[in-house]
Amino acid sequence: MTGASTTLRGAREAPAPARLLISIVIPALNEAPNLERLLPDLVARFPGAEIVLVDGGSTDATAAVAARFPEISLLASPRGRARQMNAGARAARGDVLLFLHADTLLPDGALAAVEAAAGDPGVVAGRFDVRFDNPRPVFRMIAWFMNQRSRWSGISTGDQAIFVCREPFDALGGYPDMPLMEDVDLCRRLKRRGRMAALRLSVTTSARKWEREGAIRTILLMWALRFFYMAGVPPARLHRWYYRREP
Repeated sequence: MTGASTTLRGAREAPAPARLLISIVIPALNEAPNLERLLPDLVARFPGAEIVLVDGGSTDATAAVAARFPEISLLASPRGRARQMNAGARAARGDVLLFLHADTLLPDGALAAVEAAAGDPGVVAGRFDVRFDNPRPVFRMIAWFMNQRSRWSGISTGDQAIFVCREPFDALGGYPDMPLMEDVDLCRRLKRRGRMAALRLSVTTSARKWEREGAIRTILLMWALRFFYMAGVPPARLHRWYYRREP
């Protein structure tokens, strides 16, 4: 009886598995208004995360907004989303890297869901579902198609808050140094190493790009860019088409 009690007590007292450190890496360029909303939200709701903000040479109050939060590491990097995310990843200490756009908010339970997904030995990376901050039916439809396409293809975009386990990210050399489609390229390479988790939780991202350019026009442009990228058109040329300027 004593032996059984000892065994049960030992089982109860077994140490809990170590928690994963999740580093949230935010590339930013002139994003002060969005950071005014994002940074206090992250600090308040996800105190266990490491937060790294990487400024690509902003001329607005981006650095000043970040300086209000001593919990957040502020880095400077050459401009370019891929370069900024790689700089943040190098500085981060996390077991899992979560790349978050400045205009995107995480849902409640986000980090617990990421940790659970990353705990699966077959998972190397993942992403969230997405929804837009504009409730119009057209944006709900766009988000639904984005989520279904991503779930079917295993390819995600930065709007979906991609997260990657440290080892495969480092082994692949991080994001490719390209001005556009860096997220698509990374996902394609990660798929060769393991499974991409498609979380049902939704991040909320800004619809500003779609509102400014027009929903239908932006959909057609996205499809065209992806088609030409798969056909071998250089990302720098695609960047000029998309932003109408040099990368």
